[in-house]
Amino acid sequence: MGVFDQVKEMMKARSEQKRIQSEMQKITAEYSNGGITVTVKGDMTVSSIVIDGSAYDEVKAGKPARFETMLLNVVNGAIKKAKDATQAELMKLMGGPGSLFGGK
Repeated sequence: MGVFDQVKEMMKARSEQKRIQSEMQKITAEYSNGGITVTVKGDMTVSSIVIDGSAYDEVKAGKPARFETMLLNVVNGAIKKAKDATQAELMKLMGGPGSLFGGK
């Protein structure tokens, strides 16, 4: 393989990397519990947190730690769903199990 072919392969790999990155950014995952809904994007950034008025009842009742725990659990649940969705999409984009990138 000559230098020109190596450069051509590198450009192809870079293009494929950008395509995969673009697909990952389209993924969103939502998780809800106790009046709290969190949405996380495929790049693992939180895109929204929606808190229903009923979720504040714990704070009003003098139990802010319980509300904080609920919020933390919902954020972590949304992140897990986003990771799972991202991994599944990545496997699909890279050819699935047994492919060069998919593993065994």
